[in-house]
Amino acid sequence: MGKEKVVLAYSGGLDTSVAIKWLQEKYNLDVIALVVNLGQPADIEAVRDKALAIGAVESYMIDARKEFAEEFVLPALKANAVYEGRYPLATALARPLIAKHLVEQAGRSGAKTVAHGCTGKGNDQVRFEVSVAALNPFLEVIAPIREWGVSREGAIEYARKHGIPVPVTKKSPYSVDENLWGRSCECGVLEDPWVEPPADAFSWTRDVSQAPDEPDYMEIDFRAGKPVAINGKKKEFVKLILDLNRVGGKHGIGRVDMLENRLVGIKTREIYECPAAIILPLAHRELEALTLERDLVHYKAGLEQKYAEVVYYGQWYSPLKEALDAFIDKTQESVSGTIRVKLFKGNAIVVGRRSKKSLYDYSLATYEAADAFSHESAKGFIKLFGLPIKVWAKKQRKQESR
Repeated sequence: MGKEKVVLAYSGGLDTSVAIKWLQEKYNLDVIALVVNLGQPADIEAVRDKALAIGAVESYMIDARKEFAEEFVLPALKANAVYEGRYPLATALARPLIAKHLVEQAGRSGAKTVAHGCTGKGNDQVRFEVSVAALNPFLEVIAPIREWGVSREGAIEYARKHGIPVPVTKKSPYSVDENLWGRSCECGVLEDPWVEPPADAFSWTRDVSQAPDEPDYMEIDFRAGKPVAINGKKKEFVKLILDLNRVGGKHGIGRVDMLENRLVGIKTREIYECPAAIILPLAHRELEALTLERDLVHYKAGLEQKYAEVVYYGQWYSPLKEALDAFIDKTQESVSGTIRVKLFKGNAIVVGRRSKKSLYDYSLATYEAADAFSHESAKGFIKLFGLPIKVWAKKQRKQESR
């Protein structure tokens, strides 16, 4: 009989590269590397070949860009899901999709175990392992970096000792994750929250001081909550995201520098670049403001925060997430129209909105002669609306006068 197999979620970075050799040494396993293309700018074919050069017995690449955009990013966009008001969840959305393909590849390869390169301090370990458990509770999961307990410097030294090429050095020790929806950068000098991020921490966006002196205007068309066109030109969702990343990045839009509360209970300083993930939720919210009834807008806002937490916490395949999706999809039936956004000097500003589903009524909103609002009704409305408070206030006064 041959060796047991393990399917490793492989990115080509430091942690997953040293994990190949470690899994062989520690567990005597045949490593099958799985590279999932989610729009990261790396040479995916080269990453796949690199796994073989390091020692993987097999290496596969899956192009999941369209699946990622349509089935993971889009539901989050419809939910306006932004963790702690700032993080658009690019990495958090990617992990359940990678886990899905890990489980499927394990089935094809006859592997009883899957592995990932996450540390014991991060969120991704939870996202991978909870997703795997939801999709196939009989698979075992190995987390080499967590089990090994190696430091980043130790992993770099291990790679050097074994001749493993990695894209980091002790002088530039950033840990970077990229996909269509955003880029994250951490480690190194960024671990000091007082230090301004150096220029080399950014890749997708210009510094505002180098942004153009003239704005770009983007008219984004939505159909049932989904972006479908820019400036009147229909685009596949993947291409639309890439175009907004490019144009937004040119104007310095999409930089996020935040202290983030991780699921495991620690605070961490994170740097994100996500132009499209800033522009599209901004436009989507504005279209909802135009087309959704007041109580629905207010109630949905509370669920949006919960939706973001569910995604961030790795519960993509949970019953709660499924139920939230049903509600969100219902709200999007009338979210169709066009939002005009001005991109300029690090800012995305909504400057126009229109929709055949609009609930905006000029005759009710205007203060000009065309005003059709019933002003005389306001007095009675205020009396009834304020009646409970008035009754309470009278009672308080009587008690105070005793």
